Amino acid sequence: MLGLRAVISRIYRGEISADIVGRPKLWYSISGLLLVLSIAGLVVQGLNFGVEFRGGSVFTFGAPGHSIEDVRGAVQGGGAHQAIVQKAGGDWRVTTESLSSAEVNEVKKSISEDLGVPAAKVSTQVVGASWGGEVSAKAWQALAVFMVLIIAYLSLAFEWRMALAALVALVHDLIITAGIYAWSGFEVTPATLLGFLTILGYSLYDAVVVFDMIKEVTRPLGPTSKITYSQAANRALSSTLVRSLNTSLVAILPVAAILFIGTTLFGAGTLKDLSLALFVGMIVGTYSSICVATPLLVQLKEREPRYRQLRENIARREASAKRQAKTARTRAAVADGEDDAPSGDSPGSDGAAPNGARSGGGEQAAEEVPVTVTVRKVVQQGPRQQPKRGTRQQRRRGR
Repeated sequence: MLGLRAVISRIYRGEISADIVGRPKLWYSISGLLLVLSIAGLVVQGLNFGVEFRGGSVFTFGAPGHSIEDVRGAVQGGGAHQAIVQKAGGDWRVTTESLSSAEVNEVKKSISEDLGVPAAKVSTQVVGASWGGEVSAKAWQALAVFMVLIIAYLSLAFEWRMALAALVALVHDLIITAGIYAWSGFEVTPATLLGFLTILGYSLYDAVVVFDMIKEVTRPLGPTSKITYSQAANRALSSTLVRSLNTSLVAILPVAAILFIGTTLFGAGTLKDLSLALFVGMIVGTYSSICVATPLLVQLKEREPRYRQLRENIARREASAKRQAKTARTRAAVADGEDDAPSGDSPGSDGAAPNGARSGGGEQAAEEVPVTVTVRKVVQQGPRQQPKRGTRQQRRRGR
């Protein structure tokens, strides 16, 4: 555990780089699992659309000292069947199905009698289903326009591969955030849509920062470069990793305070939907821009002919270097074997014995030398240059 903390601390300080680009299968497996769970939540649980989308009646009033069961009983006593009770600060907010004017008056009368709240203090709001449909249509239109503008901007500022990787990351963030919304049972309101559009922009910002650094680092790559596109992209990602984590942490802290502290202690129910979308979207957006968009971009770029040729050139150079190192080790071993072999110049031996010993030693050394290794004996030719002794004057006198 301490070793893991030390590694994470060194990565955070920028002392070592994490191989994020080199592990696409790991990140794709995690994303696939999250997507399966999110889609299952959307299919099984479904989204809990608010009254703004499905239509209905909303009653807001203050009734201190009463419980949720008391409020629900008073509303249902007036003729409402589907009563969703929420605590909004010091007031109660009850959402029901669409009611007529007469039915709304009956509910207000029941609340006034059972909870002791004056009918004039009960505010009502009737929302038609057509208005919710218009809100949904506008939201889808805004999302479509947003996607088109993003693709156009990234294609012009960078290239279409980066635009495709960013688009995949955005869809990834949307599905996972919607799935968590479905499993949590939170009500989908217009504030939720605002949060969704906000996290899309945040996720895109993170991806653009990483892509810009990758573009700058990989620009000098050529056929004679010593690193591949994947290695260069991983270096660029490592240089922006700490910045992305710090930015995300600073942005998540206030949102987490609104979600966990504001809604629990202060009853900020109206901000609960927005804060959940922002909280989940920021975390997932940071993960997708680092672990989904970047590896996908690298895989797309590695298919280009020039980067494929670069990888082949580097592999060929590495293989050649390994062969040269192996040949050098073999020659060194052969030279050591010749130095350790007996010379055969023993005292009292005749002239044929040394030649025979040398011949036998040469044959034995030749047998030990691999066939692929060429051993050459260098013989000095011409007069041997001896060092000059004495001073210049002494040498002149000798003449």
